[in-house]
Amino acid sequence: MKTLADPANRLSHGLAAIRTRFQVPEGFSRAVLAAAEAAAARAPTGHIDRTDRHFVTLDPASATDLDQAFAVEAAGPDMLLHYAIADVAWFVDDGDPIDLEAWRRGTTFYLPDGKAGLYPPVLSEGAASLLPTGPRPAVIFTVRVTPDGAVHLDGAERAVIRSAAKLAYDSVRDTDLPPGFADLTARLQHAESRRGAARVDPPEQEVALRDDGSFALVFRPRLASEERNAALSLAANMAIADVLRAHQTGLFRVMAEPDDRAVARLRQTAVAFGLDWLPVATLAQFEATLDPGDPKQAAFMLAIRRAGQGASYQPFQPGIVPWHAAVAASYAHATAPLRRLADRYVIRATLAVANGQPVPEIVTAAFDKLPVVMARADAIGGQIDRAVIDLAEAVMLQGREGEVFAAIVTDADDRGARIQLCDLPIVTRLALRGAEPGDAVRVRLVSADPDRQRITFEPVV
Repeated sequence: MKTLADPANRLSHGLAAIRTRFQVPEGFSRAVLAAAEAAAARAPTGHIDRTDRHFVTLDPASATDLDQAFAVEAAGPDMLLHYAIADVAWFVDDGDPIDLEAWRRGTTFYLPDGKAGLYPPVLSEGAASLLPTGPRPAVIFTVRVTPDGAVHLDGAERAVIRSAAKLAYDSVRDTDLPPGFADLTARLQHAESRRGAARVDPPEQEVALRDDGSFALVFRPRLASEERNAALSLAANMAIADVLRAHQTGLFRVMAEPDDRAVARLRQTAVAFGLDWLPVATLAQFEATLDPGDPKQAAFMLAIRRAGQGASYQPFQPGIVPWHAAVAASYAHATAPLRRLADRYVIRATLAVANGQPVPEIVTAAFDKLPVVMARADAIGGQIDRAVIDLAEAVMLQGREGEVFAAIVTDADDRGARIQLCDLPIVTRLALRGAEPGDAVRVRLVSADPDRQRITFEPVV
């Protein structure tokens, strides 16, 4: 990691400006906080006691808003994933102040110096979070995983659980995890490969807060523990989607395949990068072979992400199969209700249909309204993320105007070229005509303006 030199504290000032620019909420109103305090004191009723099961959580070390805990059980040749999800709906009533504020926000917004939560901390980091500090109400989805990795929802129930351990991505050991975890995740990941799923994430450009209070601008590849944990969430969300589709209800996460023109451009990009993409291999098959630790392959993975049409939410529609191209299956969001508004309603619908009950009308009505709310929240979150990166890049480069940097072109279109600096984790655009992906270029820094979150380069001829 490279620590940012920020003696004037421009990053903190810039983050405050970004919060103002995007109207990131600061705290909660007194009415919301009072309602949350009252809700946090509720004792679970109608919840089955499952505190005898060995549940654990697996998250970033610093996380306190824990949506998911899991336990694993053998069932003959099958494996059972008992996936406990924070029972947010137990604490939040339809139309109460907490609910209304959550509809205004849509999601939790994350910035390097802190987050703006979807729910007040007394719930999201306390009574509703699946922390190992005592019993918690949860919704348990029991997902049956066959030897070939196929998934089926065996049941859903409200239960009280007790997490035995808060495990962290960067320090977890296999011996910390429930017996059977490795077998379970291997089945799920093999099934992804057979489906042709392209759920391969490139390294993320991010601003990280270091232990000494300084910031670093980094490319952070996903850890193997994150991928294995994501496989559990994916399995539950696929099984839930199948159940909801069968009952002609639900809200689904959908994403179209890159079109033929985009795939043709990606094939040219692969040639420019010197990557061996066989003509008979699909994009999904090729992406699954890529190594995010290799700079050119990581750049190509970023190009694939940009070539897609983006994901969105879609309520159930008769005769239409909701499809997520990266997952290569129908898929719902149900496993992060502390951070995403939509998940609370998908969970409520799944609880109903899994137990032979009608889906509440207020949930069905929400499915029609949520796509717009979630699209707005996702867009704001993406804009915040990009603004934070732009700010960090400007702070890192301020004072180096006139310096020449080596770079590689990762993408090019009629607007110019997108370049990756070779020695710094910085990606930017350049007005460069005739550039091709894979071209090595030299660029001069013209300006670095933290106040405007903008850096400008010019090509060195």
